[in-house]
Amino acid sequence: MRITNKMMTNNMLSNINKNKISMSKLEEQYSTGKKIQKPSDDPIITVRALKLRTNLSELTQYYDKNIPDAMSWMDVTESALTTVNRILKDINTYCVQGSSDTLKATNRKSIVQNLQQMQAQIYQEINSNYAGRYVFTGYKTDTPMVFDEKPKNISYEIQEQFKGEQIEYKNKVVGAYNLTNIDDPSIPNDDPPQMTDVYRIQLSYDNIDHDIADISISYKEGNDVFTITPLTTYYSYEEDAYQPTNGAHIISDTGEIILSKDAYDKLKNSTNIDIKYKKSSFEKGDIRPEHYFDCTKEDLDAGKTITFTKTDAATGKKISQDIEYEINYNQKLIINTEASDAISLKVGRDIDEILNCVNDVIKTEEKIAEVEKRLEDSSLTEDERERYEKILEHLNTELELKEEIMQKAFSNGITSSHNAQDKLNAAISDLGSRYVRLQLTESRLSSQKVDFEELLSTNEDADIVDTIVKFTSVHTLYNASLQAAAKLVQNSLLNFL
Repeated sequence: MRITNKMMTNNMLSNINKNKISMSKLEEQYSTGKKIQKPSDDPIITVRALKLRTNLSELTQYYDKNIPDAMSWMDVTESALTTVNRILKDINTYCVQGSSDTLKATNRKSIVQNLQQMQAQIYQEINSNYAGRYVFTGYKTDTPMVFDEKPKNISYEIQEQFKGEQIEYKNKVVGAYNLTNIDDPSIPNDDPPQMTDVYRIQLSYDNIDHDIADISISYKEGNDVFTITPLTTYYSYEEDAYQPTNGAHIISDTGEIILSKDAYDKLKNSTNIDIKYKKSSFEKGDIRPEHYFDCTKEDLDAGKTITFTKTDAATGKKISQDIEYEINYNQKLIINTEASDAISLKVGRDIDEILNCVNDVIKTEEKIAEVEKRLEDSSLTEDERERYEKILEHLNTELELKEEIMQKAFSNGITSSHNAQDKLNAAISDLGSRYVRLQLTESRLSSQKVDFEELLSTNEDADIVDTIVKFTSVHTLYNASLQAAAKLVQNSLLNFL
């Protein structure tokens, strides 16, 4: 085969160009630190890099954003629940002190003032928010747990559900004296104040609307629904408020349902008692009903009505409003705790009742002081003195009975705070178990992130040492090819002739 000069020249240029291309690739790898510069350089590395980068991007989203945000939310929740737990312990301690026989009513009133502050603080704790989102309100993260100010022209129709076992057996004093007509000769009568036993359902709110048309009591027996009638509304200071003979008495200012024996017998074994009532007077700091109960809110100014549903009508079970975060591939975690699952409103209502009992005792002591002051008047006739002494005797009986009820109210506060702590501890335990899962997932994602970063580096990054060795070799080869070519192209046609 004849080798021409042109053939040698073309081969020379081709080989020089190949060496130059190889040197250029290695120079790019060395300067960029990457094996390839464009997908066509190595499609297999490209496909693998795209997959690894997608996986790493998802891991970064979970590890650097979703999990820290979930942890922050749960940290705020845990902090609030832990504070409430400490408050409940203090409430329990104060109730133990208040149940002591040695304390006067004025001392107990100081205790009640502390209890009221603690009650308000509990409501503020469950009003906690994270980044502007309220953490205990379920899906309604933009709605505070409590009223930030006294609402105007707002009315709620509230539906509360009870079981027969929640009906309480309470003591009330009947026949107490009102001294506004103390100079009336018909006072006192021959019957002293007496203790009466009542069956009571305590609503979650006091000062409900007094209109009997806005109140209903129904219960189920199998699939049949029955109602309790008649219903009569009273205020707690009315003489017959706590002595129902038929149906139920609604004590609107204290938020109590007082059942007759007949009504109690109908409800005591029921597992589904529905009580509907309206409340239009709320104060700043009161719990919003929509976070705990099925209710209908009527905005009288805006002329609109909103219905809130917390219970499944078919099953009667609470509808959970779980906020879930995706913390890993196809793995979600509930991060929120609803207030209705953690905080019982019963404690607050028992504190209200303790306050009412203490105030009743103080009022009775004031009435006794007034009568004793009248007895100091030397100008009293014998009949008047005898009448005042009888009034005083009856008032002392009333005081003993109300002090007994007051002590029982403090004792109920002890039980109520214990029960509230049990419910709260269960919620804290549930939150803690979810937080541990989140920490375990975070730890696993941290390891996975390191592994994927190593895989991505192995797939994409050039070995600098190896690249330098190869570049030096190719550079030497390139220079050698240039030198060989220089010697070859020096020969002209005359040299061959």
